[in-house]
Amino acid sequence: MIERIDPRIVEEAHYRLLALLQNEPGLSQREMAERLGVSLGKVNYCMRALIEKGWLKAENFRRSSNKRAYLYKLTPSGLREKAALTLRFLRRKEEEHDALVQEIARLKEELGASQD
Repeated sequence: MIERIDPRIVEEAHYRLLALLQNEPGLSQREMAERLGVSLGKVNYCMRALIEKGWLKAENFRRSSNKRAYLYKLTPSGLREKAALTLRFLRRKEEEHDALVQEIARLKEELGASQD
């Protein structure tokens, strides 16, 4: 049986990769993997997906001594999608924050009640 990956996990991976490449388009996939704390294979898989969706374009980096080096650029649709992903990511993190604040308050109440 094949397990489906939670779309939120995929979305977060795409967001983090697009954000990284928007700021540092000349990173190698190995450097991306190190910065994101994931395997090189996962970065390669995500990069292919982003290129296939038309959100990212890979160009040979001619001035590089490594002729296999690429410059990764977000396409206009990639920039729009990154903005939408940023908004969804922010909303999700705010929801997680609110839930965490509520849980902390509940735990403090529980501790207070048990110490009485």
